[in-house]
Amino acid sequence: MSYRYNTYCGLYCGACEVLKANRNGTLETTARKWKMKAADLACHGCKSTVLSVYCRNCDIKNCARRMKVGHCVDCAKFPCERIIALNNDQSPHHSIVLKNLKEIGDVGASAWLRRQDRRWRCKNCGERFSWYAKRCGECGSSVYNSISEEKYLKKGRSQ
Repeated sequence: MSYRYNTYCGLYCGACEVLKANRNGTLETTARKWKMKAADLACHGCKSTVLSVYCRNCDIKNCARRMKVGHCVDCAKFPCERIIALNNDQSPHHSIVLKNLKEIGDVGASAWLRRQDRRWRCKNCGERFSWYAKRCGECGSSVYNSISEEKYLKKGRSQ
């Protein structure tokens, strides 16, 4: 089964709890826990043909496709109101999209994906973890999640 971790908006699907459940074979368990249908959570990543209910009708994805760009940073209108609003909404894992898009523009998608793969793995054992994990599911080590990252980014912006 092929999963795509690359997105138009700069999120890294490899750290998504939904994609993790698909990849690890725990989709049914996750769906029950979230009181949802497994079919609504089936997802292989933003740029795949199998999309979760959270991603199927994404405005940013639809806009990028209309504009025929691989990433929002490739668009002549970047950064637009849509991507700024996503970056600044109430979801901590979204607070990194502008930074990620600028990195994609600087180093390219392949290098960015390699960096993201390392970033979203436990420093102790190498196990993948998701945006909101507090500890590694394999070794129990603390992990640097999206909540911590958002606090760091906001601190940097206020200085």
